[in-house]
Amino acid sequence: MIENLTMKKMKKRTIIATILGASMLMISSCGKDFLEKNAQGELTEGEVSIKDGIEQVLLGAYGIMNGNSSGTWGNYASAPSQWVFGEMPSDNAHKGSEGPDQPNMIAIENYSVNPVNDNLSTMWQVYYEGVLRANNVLKLLKTDQQGEKTVDAGRAKEIEGEARMLRAHYYFYLWRVFKNIPYVDENTTTEEAKTKPNNTDVLPKIIEDLIFSKDNLPLAKINGEKGRMDQNIAKAYLGKVYLYQKKYAEALELFKAVIGGKDITTMPFQNNFDVLTEDGPEVVLASKHAINPDGSGDNANVGDMLSGLNGQNPNGCCGFHQPTIDLVNAYKVDAAGLPMLDNSYRTNPYKSDLDQENGYVLDVNLRFDPRLDYTVGRRGVHYLDYGVMPGAAWVREQSSAGPFVGAKTMIPQSQFAKYATADTYLTALDVNIIRLADVILMAAECHVELNQLPQALTLVNSVRVRAAKLPPKLTATGVPAAKYVVNPYPSFNDQDHARKAVRFERRLELAMEGHRFFDLVRWGVAKQVIESYSAFEGQFLTPYKGLIFNPVNERFPIPQDEIDKSSGTLIQNEGY
Repeated sequence: MIENLTMKKMKKRTIIATILGASMLMISSCGKDFLEKNAQGELTEGEVSIKDGIEQVLLGAYGIMNGNSSGTWGNYASAPSQWVFGEMPSDNAHKGSEGPDQPNMIAIENYSVNPVNDNLSTMWQVYYEGVLRANNVLKLLKTDQQGEKTVDAGRAKEIEGEARMLRAHYYFYLWRVFKNIPYVDENTTTEEAKTKPNNTDVLPKIIEDLIFSKDNLPLAKINGEKGRMDQNIAKAYLGKVYLYQKKYAEALELFKAVIGGKDITTMPFQNNFDVLTEDGPEVVLASKHAINPDGSGDNANVGDMLSGLNGQNPNGCCGFHQPTIDLVNAYKVDAAGLPMLDNSYRTNPYKSDLDQENGYVLDVNLRFDPRLDYTVGRRGVHYLDYGVMPGAAWVREQSSAGPFVGAKTMIPQSQFAKYATADTYLTALDVNIIRLADVILMAAECHVELNQLPQALTLVNSVRVRAAKLPPKLTATGVPAAKYVVNPYPSFNDQDHARKAVRFERRLELAMEGHRFFDLVRWGVAKQVIESYSAFEGQFLTPYKGLIFNPVNERFPIPQDEIDKSSGTLIQNEGY
């Protein structure tokens, strides 16, 4: 039976010196079996310039996929789920916890972030270390191919494809957050990198890497190892970058190739968030996670560790990354089982026990899309195998972030012994970076923008048909916790209606998975959506009243410490 990535933490091995403030390049795994190697001593560059050494350096480049270069605490901003930058500043999620906790996160959430925010430095340093590791693979491979050729030509192309795919991913994550970033490759010396400017668009370089990977990676996983890069990942990722550039026709062809006749209606939604079924056919690209054999968790899902529940529950920490009241109400459906695209879901809002902790009774007659209770924990509804969610007792501070908790990053209590650390803050649950539903909805978006509405309708409805198959969540008395209904759209009236439907469907399907803020920005609707959300959410939670979103907030400032290290070569983003 093929496992997925490493079950053992490798000793870290210094390969090359500092670039752009990244720490010394260390080889460390991030997932399950394919990164499992016997621990070795420190390697010099000469010692790794052989076949096995190059393969091990490549595995080290994969090691940044979980957003962790060392330790466990403090990797929240570099989490592969991108909840700090992709969800928290959007209308989907609050920071959570208590009001004053993690003030630098609060600044990101309310658009008052400044260049000395430590979350910015974490994001920058971790993913530039990933770039450095990928560059080192390419450098060593080039030396080998020009000399001894210990790696055969076919495998050399694959290794280059893997390394360039990883580099493209790390750069894209950096680009989405900062936009204006310096580009360094395997031909950049350490001294050159220290003063590399950030005045050139890196997207063309990202695209070059993705095209090479698409053309040189195999369709099948290398060695059958689930965490490896492959051709479909490169196609999906390239399509995504084209979508950001509004190159809809080019993106669509790539998305069609990835979808390739797959029937998402046969792939259970909940399997994407279950450590026992996470390697299913819906996975396109995932960050693989594992608990080490000694019980430690540096290969685990370190970035999402704060999203655990608070209070008297089987998890016990830490109460961050809470769903908004607005998101929960967005799962309401009308009498036809369709979303309320005009935002009328905000009429007579459902707030759980926010204002009624004592004597609260769950209204099981509300009509909801069933994906709600697989995305959100709410009072009176069964939550995994923990029992019925009791409301405020599992929330750090309702007045700061509302009455709801997240569900997609959590594992059942019955899985703790094997798939969590002893304190249960860290789990082996993978994080989907791209999954098939995401690709389908990106393809639907392309069809809409090309005014091909029947094709968009078919794709959106396939996601909705799958959602309708979700088993109902139950109350303590064993009855369904809502009137669950989700029906396909009978038609799209026009392009505007279709566009709203596709965008709304992305929110419902991918909520809390790191996409929302970046979607709002690329659609050009961030100001409109966020300020409208603020007017609604602020009625119930004071910290979210009166939020102002300006164009400068579409990107985050370059970390000041990186500007200082560059002797002023790096230029701060305008407005900061």
